[in-house]
Amino acid sequence: MTRNKYFIPLVLLTSLFFLWGFAHSILDVLNKHFQEVLVISKANSALIQAVVYGGYFLMALPAGFFIKRFGYRMGVVFGLLLYGIGALLFIPAEKVMSFSFFLFSLFVIGCGLTFLETAANPYVTELGEKDGAARRLNLAQSFNGLGWIFGPLVGGLLIFQADGSHGSAAFPYTLIGIVVLMVAMVFMKVRLPEIRTEEKAGRDKNPASMWMNRIFVFGVIAQFFYVGAQTGINSFFINYVTEINPGIGPRTASLILSFGGMGLFMSGRFLGSWLMGYIKPARLLGIAAAGAALCMTVVIAAIPTVSMIALFMTYLFESIMFPTIFALSIAGLGVHTKQGSSLLIMAIVGGAVAPYLMGLLGETNMAAGFVIPLVCFLVVLAFSRFVRKSLT
Repeated sequence: MTRNKYFIPLVLLTSLFFLWGFAHSILDVLNKHFQEVLVISKANSALIQAVVYGGYFLMALPAGFFIKRFGYRMGVVFGLLLYGIGALLFIPAEKVMSFSFFLFSLFVIGCGLTFLETAANPYVTELGEKDGAARRLNLAQSFNGLGWIFGPLVGGLLIFQADGSHGSAAFPYTLIGIVVLMVAMVFMKVRLPEIRTEEKAGRDKNPASMWMNRIFVFGVIAQFFYVGAQTGINSFFINYVTEINPGIGPRTASLILSFGGMGLFMSGRFLGSWLMGYIKPARLLGIAAAGAALCMTVVIAAIPTVSMIALFMTYLFESIMFPTIFALSIAGLGVHTKQGSSLLIMAIVGGAVAPYLMGLLGETNMAAGFVIPLVCFLVVLAFSRFVRKSLT
């Protein structure tokens, strides 16, 4: 990659994966924070995820049309501006301590992240040889895993105080808002190569042909369920850990999430990108989905030490799922790549549904709520098997 024109764009785009990883993972700290500070139920705290991932559902198609009209770079810039503005809105939201205002701020951030992911994910798959698309996206997503580590780390240290009190939720969001707006200025100045998928795709421009691609259609469904599982597990990790181990407080649990769960998540993506040099992506996805489903079964059993280990191992197994599902799904879309990317990003709305269901099931016993991600991982397993059969 260092010898071709795609190296610098790939480096710049990789920084975006870190930024939206941070945005997603700090939500898991907000869940517990708002439950205690605003005295709301687990199900209501899941509205935090619902508004962010709801933004994906509402804005994915508009983002796709915007990117098709103005290109990947402008999609990135617009997404960063929305992200930065939404983060800074936490300042007035905390002044009035309104849950509704916080939710609006998070919705704006979610809309910004939609533009970023709709642009960056397919762009990375196009920056190089087609056969290396899944491996390349997993490598870029590894830095997304780094953002997932820093989110609960920064949020846990700044929001949960050592004495058990709660700090300012606006402070970490102000910091990230400033950083994001600075990155937006960088992207305004640089020039990125625009990939012309139309030139590669032949003359098939009928949108209906995209829906004739069964791998793509199943991929959208699988992405919905995967993101639901990932988001639900993250959202109630702190609740689960503090319930199964009463001696652990929210601050300690957030640090465990950062270095334990998210550390394995990032490591899994680096490991996955390396393994894809030897194991086909669809097969590796199936192994990971089976492992994650087995771990969820143990988590539901709520065996103190064993279930905690299983919960950590889930992060290792799930790490490769999003980028691998994404790359496998859009591999044959050609001219429809940008539109297909929009629909795959829209499927992220699964992250709005699963946490709420988990909150309802786990209101009195959090372990019961993990039935939802178990079902989700089984759907991903079915998708991997379908792809393997379709490509043989």
